Amino acid sequence: MPKRSSTSSSDTPTSDPATAAYQAIRHLTRQKGGEPPPLSPAARSAIAALLGSRGGKKGGKARAESLSPERRAEIAKKAADARWSNKPHPDTEG
Repeated sequence: MPKRSSTSSSDTPTSDPATAAYQAIRHLTRQKGGEPPPLSPAARSAIAALLGSRGGKKGGKARAESLSPERRAEIAKKAADARWSNKPHPDTEG
């Protein structure tokens, strides 16, 4: 039986489909001169906002639907306690 090589080269095709797909996409999207230029902070922020709004639009509603009324009340009480714990009452000196 022939021995298998324990080392592999990045140019050698792989039997792992995920690695092969990653290498193919990386090869196809590579620009002349190496890696693509980095995104500006404003562009990254815009992309993150877009991705965040996708999940945010359905996340709160889905979470509320999955919670029992008792659990929602516990969460609301904890939030109210946290909101008012550090603030002096308006009728007292503080």
